[in-house]
Amino acid sequence: MEKKFDINEEGYSIRCKLFVRDSDKTTRTFEDVAIITHGFGSHKDTAGTANFGEHLVAKYKGYAAIAFDWPCHGEDARKKLSVTECLTYLRLVTAYARQELQAKHVYNYSTSFGAYLTLRYIREQENPFTKIALRSPAVTMLDSMCNHISEADRSKLAKGKEIQVGFERKMKLDQSFLDDLAAFDVMEQEYFDFADAMRIIHGTRDEMIPFAKSQEFAENNVIEFVPVEGANHPFQNQNHMALAISQIVDFFKCDKEE
Repeated sequence: MEKKFDINEEGYSIRCKLFVRDSDKTTRTFEDVAIITHGFGSHKDTAGTANFGEHLVAKYKGYAAIAFDWPCHGEDARKKLSVTECLTYLRLVTAYARQELQAKHVYNYSTSFGAYLTLRYIREQENPFTKIALRSPAVTMLDSMCNHISEADRSKLAKGKEIQVGFERKMKLDQSFLDDLAAFDVMEQEYFDFADAMRIIHGTRDEMIPFAKSQEFAENNVIEFVPVEGANHPFQNQNHMALAISQIVDFFKCDKEE
């Protein structure tokens, strides 16, 4: 079962989607909750997110999953993108899982930009996650952003102006957003303390985030790395996505399989 709801805290309204078993639709608390975050320009309502959430709760009794829209994405009301607000959303959704759903274990499945934010969150704030699975993590987030900004927009940014970016939905950002990305280079951070509870899945034909960089990041931090031959950045091939989902669902097992 899927149910949309909002988390209204600290002046924000975070658009969320809850996945539970049909038999658990009247249940108010869950011991195990997975938080699903999407990539830049995407949203919570993708087929891949739904497939993961449905697969997870069908396989493990007592599990729930929450997907949500980052600021300026999907159904979110904000117009200008900020790393600080993104990290606030992750904190508030995690707090909801812990306090409202009373989760004893909170898992994190993040993709691309969402993975960058998760990696930043656990280094700068806390690590509330029992396990973390990252698909196509944006370990070179700044380079990826800059590669998709035109010369005309670069000129606007240099003059202190805002530009419009995005795919299905456009959002505003200014030079301060890029400066914030530059201030936190994932490749320069250490994650040894978190490595045992992490898994990275990356396609060998990723056109956005170099496969070699992701592999290097994993090796440098002794994080389990799962290459998927032929997969591109969004894992558009259904077989590639099914493999990634299966890997992550199995990784999130907490001795509750039926």
